[in-house]
Amino acid sequence: MNVQWTSPVTFVRNGRNKRIDSDEPVSKCPRLSESSSDAGYLSSSPGSPVWAAPLSGTPTHQGPSRIGQFLLIPIADRDGVHSALNVHTGEESVCKVFDMVHYQEKIRAHSILPAHRNISHIKDIVLGDRKAYVFLEKDYGDMHMFMKSCKKLDEELASRLFYQVASAVAHCHQMDIVLGDLKLRKFVFSDEKRTQLKLESLEDCHVLEGDSDSMSDKHGCPAYVSPEILNSSGSYSGKQADVWSLGVMLYTLLVGRYPFHDSDPSALFSKIRRGQFCLPDALSPKARCLIRSLLRKEPWERLTAAEILIHPWFHRAQERGSGEQEAGATDQTVPTFCLENNESLFC
Repeated sequence: MNVQWTSPVTFVRNGRNKRIDSDEPVSKCPRLSESSSDAGYLSSSPGSPVWAAPLSGTPTHQGPSRIGQFLLIPIADRDGVHSALNVHTGEESVCKVFDMVHYQEKIRAHSILPAHRNISHIKDIVLGDRKAYVFLEKDYGDMHMFMKSCKKLDEELASRLFYQVASAVAHCHQMDIVLGDLKLRKFVFSDEKRTQLKLESLEDCHVLEGDSDSMSDKHGCPAYVSPEILNSSGSYSGKQADVWSLGVMLYTLLVGRYPFHDSDPSALFSKIRRGQFCLPDALSPKARCLIRSLLRKEPWERLTAAEILIHPWFHRAQERGSGEQEAGATDQTVPTFCLENNESLFC
């Protein structure tokens, strides 16, 4: 990765510096604590632990823009993310835009974390007068949109995909990085046939200092938030909260809906606090076991991300390899509830 992390230079590519004289308008890249259409299905009401004020104003530019040799086109349903085309080479990538004052902190974890096949890496950075343009590997859509279109997955395909998700999280946890705000949207496909997944970026993660993973941040997607975040006014284990979010993701892949749902945020949080959910009889005993091992109300009773990888549920998929298989069509989808003003309740 040819990136200078603390440099005063404007652009680093293959050892050559390039200068962008001015920034052309690009859609605002939302902060984790801001609500946006990227929330997709789930937001919360004022006063709840995960509520965030809406964006102030609207993006001033929604069409294509040109930054240096890159043509940027906003990607539908992925706020602040752009498809990027190098007009000189024809190479495609994904671009995220950050304020100059924040971008080094946003990409800090990329400089700490060793490379992993299921985590995107930074290809280029262009620094303008006010914005930093961070270019990552091209992808083929995120898991959230995939689940909306292909419906729930059979266990073999779900195990292949979820193993990759858990591998990325375990790698981060091993290096003392808590992801936070984990959800299906954070994972994108690296191949056109949609068999290989990678974590989209590390911009919202938390780099731990010292041995403790204690955190107090209350922002995230309510559909994936853990009971201890809702119940605690103090700190909680960031890694254990990540594992709960993995449980929500796995349940959604296999069942085709979220384990906890209600159009009213207060009712939703009440269900999460109770930690009670239903498992279809059609699921295999090993799949049911893994889900229950992740969605446990008490954080210390959950598996770690590393322990997830050795669960027997994965053995069948591993024995058959990582062959390419399309999702099977079935009768249930990720919920597309008609929630009117609360339609952002699920992400």
